[in-house]
Amino acid sequence: MNEFKAQRFTLTRADLVRYAGASGDFNPIHWSERTAVAVGLPGVIAHGMLTLGLVGAAVDTWTGGAEVLEMGARFTAPVVVPDDEEGVEVTVAATKVTRENDTVTIAMEVRCGETKVLGMPKAVVRDGA
Repeated sequence: MNEFKAQRFTLTRADLVRYAGASGDFNPIHWSERTAVAVGLPGVIAHGMLTLGLVGAAVDTWTGGAEVLEMGARFTAPVVVPDDEEGVEVTVAATKVTRENDTVTIAMEVRCGETKVLGMPKAVVRDGA
C-alpha cells in the first residue's frame, strides 16, 4: 500500500446502460440526450454512484483489496458522457495519505477533464501492512 498512482477510467454510454441494469436506476438523464437537456443538464450524465464506484475501484487497486471501513464524497459536478465510442475519462488521484493506528485514510481528487466532479472524496481502509 505504498504506491498511489492516479487511476484513469473511461466511461461510455454502454457503461451507463450496463450500470443502469445492475443498479436498477433507469432515469433517462443517464441515457436520453433529449431528456437530459430538457431538465437543464449539458447532456447525458453518468450515475453519481457509478462515479463513486470508480473511487472504490481506485482504492481497491491502491490497497490490494484492503477492507474499506468508510468511503464517501459529495457530488459536485456531473460527468457528461458523449454519444461516441471514446467516452470520457475520469481520473482518481490520491492527494493525501494518512496512517493512524490500524487504518489508512486516503484523500482524493476526482476529475473529468479539468472539472472536479466529487467534493472531498476520501476512503478509510484497514492497514494490512
